[in-house]
Amino acid sequence: MGPLDFVYNIGLIQALLLFSGLFLIIVEMFNPGFGVAGITGIILLILGIIITAKSFLDALIMTAIILVIIVVALLLVLRSASRGRLKKVLVLSDSLKKDEGYTSVESLENYIGKEGVALTILRPSGSAEFDGEILDVVTEGRFIPKNSKVKIVDVSGRRIVVRAVE
Repeated sequence: MGPLDFVYNIGLIQALLLFSGLFLIIVEMFNPGFGVAGITGIILLILGIIITAKSFLDALIMTAIILVIIVVALLLVLRSASRGRLKKVLVLSDSLKKDEGYTSVESLENYIGKEGVALTILRPSGSAEFDGEILDVVTEGRFIPKNSKVKIVDVSGRRIVVRAVE
């Protein structure tokens, strides 16, 4: 009686349960999603172990062998996700470039040079009105009182920099 005697107890039903359980777990690794395949695979593996093992030692050895197979499969999946075909499926390689007409925010460059009125005290940030439109602005570092005239001197993304007009 050796530690691998359970191999002789594996019949067709046990083999189907074990292999289909492993297959479903590997499918879940390659197609992550809701988890139905993975959970079903775990249940089939547990049933296969319970039906096949004649002792606690047999069940422990089968579990260890199955875990080794799953770890090897997981390493292959991770390698494929970082270098192989799976990377092409999981990683978005397209990029939306500005020169192709894509922008993440509306361009506020056309506001440079416009004059308006500070609606709040700008210390250094606040709100100002330009041609009837209220914008969040920041100063170059100086405090600007409420109702002062301001001019837009720089725009960087959504950051609008203003300066007091004398």
